[in-house]
Amino acid sequence: MSQIRRRSLIKAGGVLAGAMSIGGLTATASASGSVFAHGIASGDPTPDGVVLWTRVTPDPGALPGSGVGAACAVDWEVAADEGFANVLARGSLITGAWRDHTVKVDVAGLPAGQWLWYRFRALGEVSRTGRTRTAPAADEPLQRLRVGVVSCSNWQAGHFAAYRHLAARGDLDAVLHLGDYLYEYAPGEFQARDVVVRPHDPPVEMTSLEHYRRRHAQYKTDPDLADLHASVPFVVTWDDHESANDAWAGGAENHTEGAEGSWTDRRSASQRAYAEWMPVRYEPGGALHRRLRFGTLAELSMLDLRSHRSRQVATPLDPGIGDPARTITGDEQMRWLTGGLANSTAQWKLIGNPVMIAPVRFPSTLSVEERRAIGELTGTPEIQGLPYNVDQWDGYTADRDEVLGLLHERGITDTVFLTGDIHSAWAAELPHSPATYPLDRNSVGTELVCTSVTSDNLDDILRVPPRTASLAVEAAIRANNPHVKHLDFDSHGFSVLDVTAERVQMDWFALDDRTRPSTGAQRTVSFEVPAGSQQVHQVSEGIR
Repeated sequence: MSQIRRRSLIKAGGVLAGAMSIGGLTATASASGSVFAHGIASGDPTPDGVVLWTRVTPDPGALPGSGVGAACAVDWEVAADEGFANVLARGSLITGAWRDHTVKVDVAGLPAGQWLWYRFRALGEVSRTGRTRTAPAADEPLQRLRVGVVSCSNWQAGHFAAYRHLAARGDLDAVLHLGDYLYEYAPGEFQARDVVVRPHDPPVEMTSLEHYRRRHAQYKTDPDLADLHASVPFVVTWDDHESANDAWAGGAENHTEGAEGSWTDRRSASQRAYAEWMPVRYEPGGALHRRLRFGTLAELSMLDLRSHRSRQVATPLDPGIGDPARTITGDEQMRWLTGGLANSTAQWKLIGNPVMIAPVRFPSTLSVEERRAIGELTGTPEIQGLPYNVDQWDGYTADRDEVLGLLHERGITDTVFLTGDIHSAWAAELPHSPATYPLDRNSVGTELVCTSVTSDNLDDILRVPPRTASLAVEAAIRANNPHVKHLDFDSHGFSVLDVTAERVQMDWFALDDRTRPSTGAQRTVSFEVPAGSQQVHQVSEGIR
């Protein structure tokens, strides 16, 4: 999302080298020792496995990104109980400077649908104990799935209290992070209004592998993020700030070719660091988009909408918006997405979507004739105004038409897009025909958008108190886009999604003050999607 404009295994036996069997872990456990200073994490749960992650500091000089430090052995184990009396899997591997001393193990052969505990040992120290959960069997009639939903967590703009509140719940099966897990900017370039709450390290914009590794390491030292990672598995995707603002396949708004090296090198560095530092089933050169199954209840398809997209158009008036040769997904990922939607046997089709897919138009001062001419030129319905943001699916309408057209033509129901990026809360229906939607409510799916964890919202940009100037803007957008049922441009926080056979419900929570680590959080609103309806409705009670 555009923020500022500057300069204008062991797969229980085989993913990483150095595998060997070991005995039980016997060293004295340390919750926050120097060896495991960056915590532990798990992610991408399947019915028989999960990815485990940590990072080892072999000596004080082996700082993240430094490229120095001796190789060392790291032992890991997974148990059915917190006391590790019933160990289900264990192994050992070697890590070193070639992967920034990170450890990622894809453990298989675990029991389905169970809470499990894990830990690591290296250099005489035992990590804290982590808790994770495998997915249920694909044919299990799961009664409920509950996940935290977050995006846009900017270190410089505040503290990650949203993660603390999610960790304290104790009722989540997973956390879904929809992108902008970290930000590339140097101190002073993007913070909380005019205040750098916590300066970035390194104190420069990250462009090299060393920079990306150090920034990932800094974020992993946040205590609230560390606690959340240790308590529940994450399912993640990237948006743009994991590399650079408004990234596309061949560049980014926040990248100057030559002065900052080549985009190919910078993107490769960012993707390598992401693969090393995140608990995700992804390695450089592979595909980030993937699908996770939760019984017969839900299937979660995680999208990558930065690696393959065409360059964003310059203005909302650019006829390229509707050009079928332009893409936001890339051809292969589009086939994967539409094929998955068409063939899914799960009830709910959940899409982890980094940028908004719902059409959003600003009221326009153009005449009716001018708007009609633009619509004919671009092949998009411009009668309601100009596209809100051409960095999202509104800038790639041919791809969106293909997805929504498939849902309409095949009669596919219960598709819910779960979205981040836009630093605001939305609940919207997805009209197959926006021009006639108010008359026939031709929704083919729904979209639920979480707000930012800390990144600036509209009130921050306008430098006004929350829920003042934003109210008029929200009202104008809702009036011009009747499929948008809820919009909050001001809150920072997190969401909780609850999935049952009867409905999907999202609760939005707002932090009292993102700049205070001990801040409270309040539920602001709840919307549900009744099964088979393709519609969103506000409900008064939160998830129980």
